[in-house]
Amino acid sequence: MEPLSPVYTADLFAPLSVELVALLRGLAEGDWTRPTVAGAWRVRDVAAHLLDVDLRKLAFGRDGHRASGPASPAYDDVVAFINRKNAEGVGYAERLSPRLLADLLETTGEWVSRFVLSLPSDADAAFPVAWAGEDRSTNWMDIGREYTERWHHQAQIRDAVGAPRLLQPRWFEPFLDLSVRAFPKAYANLAAPAGTSVAFEVEGETRGAWSVMRSDSGWVVWRGRATDAAASARTDADTAWRLLYNALSPEAVKARVATAGAPALTAPILAARAVMV
Repeated sequence: MEPLSPVYTADLFAPLSVELVALLRGLAEGDWTRPTVAGAWRVRDVAAHLLDVDLRKLAFGRDGHRASGPASPAYDDVVAFINRKNAEGVGYAERLSPRLLADLLETTGEWVSRFVLSLPSDADAAFPVAWAGEDRSTNWMDIGREYTERWHHQAQIRDAVGAPRLLQPRWFEPFLDLSVRAFPKAYANLAAPAGTSVAFEVEGETRGAWSVMRSDSGWVVWRGRATDAAASARTDADTAWRLLYNALSPEAVKARVATAGAPALTAPILAARAVMV
């Protein structure tokens, strides 16, 4: 095993944006209203959310624009604020045509790509990545969070219209290595002896293994599978993103994720979410 290290994804924004725009421009008219795994959002709503995410990133990060914020820094207040802003952005986009959504996303995608490349990777980010349990984050982690946001929403659209997912290592290795950083927060309240480890393994076109281990100071994620893991969870790549991004029912989790060891040790992995929920 080896400790987690920074994952640099700024150079993936431009090609990921190209993939998104090509996907959207290839949709039939009826595809835009297909339901997705993103709750009540249709394909056009997910695209609208991605546009809103780009615009907010540019307004706040690039341009220094300040608007109202959450009621407090408390996690629940931040989640409520984000949900409200997300709903406002999607609601506004009801007036935009599919063609205009794609055209605007092409433009904002180029702007965001240039902006994230301009940021010093190891400087402090404006916001901590709260789903990873961080109260301070560096830019590479915040950019990585933005990358996972764009990747998983594009995956939701691809799933809805039957398009191939971007599960190749170029896209999916950094996505997974960032997403598993949600595990320590999920395990924070689980008591276990120091040295206890739980393995998470992903199989398929992109493979990987990580272990969350109890240290004297708390739970820490390592790359690789602990040889003495007390429990494990194993699944395929397409299930892994659905699990970590709130796109599986409890029944589907049981059917698609193979676990071994005490359920109390694997339950936090099954409940971990690399999004603010």
